[in-house]
Amino acid sequence: MILIIESGSTKADWVCLDKTGAEIDRWSIMGFNPYFHSANFISQTLLKYPEIQEIKESVDQVWFYGAGCSSESLNKIVFHGLTSVFQNAMVRVDHDLKAAAFATYNEEPHIVCILGTGSNSCYFDGNKLTEKVPALAYILGDEGSACSIGKKLCADWIYKLMPKTLIDDFDDYFKTSKKEILENVYHREHANVYLASFSRFAGDHSENPYIQKIVRDGFRKFLEIHVMCFEEAKMGVPVNFVGSVAKAFESLLKEECERLNISYGRTQAKPVNLLVQYHLKTLDILSKELNN
Repeated sequence: MILIIESGSTKADWVCLDKTGAEIDRWSIMGFNPYFHSANFISQTLLKYPEIQEIKESVDQVWFYGAGCSSESLNKIVFHGLTSVFQNAMVRVDHDLKAAAFATYNEEPHIVCILGTGSNSCYFDGNKLTEKVPALAYILGDEGSACSIGKKLCADWIYKLMPKTLIDDFDDYFKTSKKEILENVYHREHANVYLASFSRFAGDHSENPYIQKIVRDGFRKFLEIHVMCFEEAKMGVPVNFVGSVAKAFESLLKEECERLNISYGRTQAKPVNLLVQYHLKTLDILSKELNN
């Protein structure tokens, strides 16, 4: 069996293939990020899922692409977590940017951006990925992401800077308090995922001018920092997007691209389907017999 996994910080999409490349099963489970999760946490969490328990001995290949998997030391955390579970498998761990680049590649160079729980970008020429601006994660960066939107909503709700009708809706929607928000942000694990969870309020109020301004401002800042840094963007190279936020606010994203004369390409909410196709067609994984 072959597993192909595309993991954000919140959720991960898993696709299981047989030796012919036919899909056996797929599921969405918790996402793992080596900035926040240890190898032991990853392995122990995976073993709680019955679907993984059932197949772990039969898996030959694991292709994992995850948020935060941006260096050898970080990748090793996920690698050891996976190899503890899939002990008979060849395991490869790489960045979620590479998954996004593979999934949106259309036989021409492009810039690819992630706008999900977090945000990031790179240029892909078909062979090599090039990053220009580092991703600073949710405290210093993640412009335009679900986390960024959630952070702004929480702050404005506490400051009472939201329109009154939205404050009332926010109260009913989350039934939370300033104390609870601050406790989760400053004293508990996975503050990035917690903050990102508030972005669904924006999605459900996407026609509200206040919400649209927050989203537009975030997109504009992201594009100015993480896309316009590439000379290729100024030359008209297409810019593709993956992630839940990009898809939920696709019309606003297109408009902000137009404002900056960025050549908008396409948006995929979940790149895993195209990622599987890329592995079968371009990487020819059915012929792989690699060692760990």
